[in-house]
Amino acid sequence: MRRGLILPLYAASALAAWAASAPGFAEASPPGASAAASSPVPGAGGSGNTGVQFGGQCVEGLAEAHHVMTNCAVTWKDSDGKTYCFSSEAAKKVFLADPQAQLRKARDFIAASSVESTEKLMQDFDAADAETLVKGQITSALAKNNGVYPLVDPLDGTLLRLAFDGIDFTRTIDGYGFFPDVKFHDAADPKKRYLVDFWVIPSQGELKVQEVRIYKAPQAAEGGGWTLMARQPIPWWWIPASEHPGHVAQKRSWEVMSAVEQHALDEAAKNGGIFKLKDDKTGQVLDLEFIDTHQPIRQLDGNGHFFACTDFRVVGTKDQIYDIDFWVNDKDGTLTVDQTKVHKVPELKEGQWVEVPRYEWKDLGSSHVVP
Repeated sequence: MRRGLILPLYAASALAAWAASAPGFAEASPPGASAAASSPVPGAGGSGNTGVQFGGQCVEGLAEAHHVMTNCAVTWKDSDGKTYCFSSEAAKKVFLADPQAQLRKARDFIAASSVESTEKLMQDFDAADAETLVKGQITSALAKNNGVYPLVDPLDGTLLRLAFDGIDFTRTIDGYGFFPDVKFHDAADPKKRYLVDFWVIPSQGELKVQEVRIYKAPQAAEGGGWTLMARQPIPWWWIPASEHPGHVAQKRSWEVMSAVEQHALDEAAKNGGIFKLKDDKTGQVLDLEFIDTHQPIRQLDGNGHFFACTDFRVVGTKDQIYDIDFWVNDKDGTLTVDQTKVHKVPELKEGQWVEVPRYEWKDLGSSHVVP
């Protein structure tokens, strides 16, 4: 069986912009990646409307723990302009009796089935399959770019030109996917080494790359030369492996980070790789690209919600960074993003962009660090 590859849409869109400005440089994404961003949502009646929620499934059906695909002939739009589909007018009527409660149920059902579903799908693959997929994608990119692997650095938007040195090893986390750790070096300086992680998950009978993240990068050493240093914060999948096996009642920080980053990827996928967020203060819709999640993760003592800070960069810029906060709720063992809010905004001061806070996390009440 042929196993396909899908790059995360936000990375593909950023790389496309850089490739357009770099003559002779081809995208690292495979054929069809750009088409995926613009194709109609399945079941949306062929209208090409990619703005519908839950991929066109009946939201009331999801609230009742059923997957019901629709043609989106019956819809409802909320105050934020998000469109929801229904299998019938009757289903819509039931939903509108308490839309907020039904939405929570629908999101809980989707989230609850996600980890279990991934764990079952992973049984058809192993680490070697993930490595084969990643090697194939890298080899294809090298062939298109004269032996160079192009990768956009999320910290500043710089286009890195890397040479492939091989796969170090692959970590497997049941229910979450495979994580090949790939060795590269700067094509112009072999001493500048990189370790890049590929998050690979099963989907519809194939493996796909969910995210690509720089784990370690070269840092100038005293007296000259370069040393390989882990970037902070480290990706959630690098938090000690002893925390991963099994299911425990108390959620760990890596689980919260995984839920937040998966939410960010899912939301960006709805908009061609751009994470759109309505600024709760100005009303402006922000076009953002995910960078990383801060550590530590905190849990509010009052209501038990988890609190995660993240960095997003304004699309098309290098140094305009927003600090976005996510509130995550643990509902019956399932982590769901309940609220998203702008924490810090970029402001130009003396020719430099700096992050200016609107509030402090301590203003939210007492909390504790999640291990």
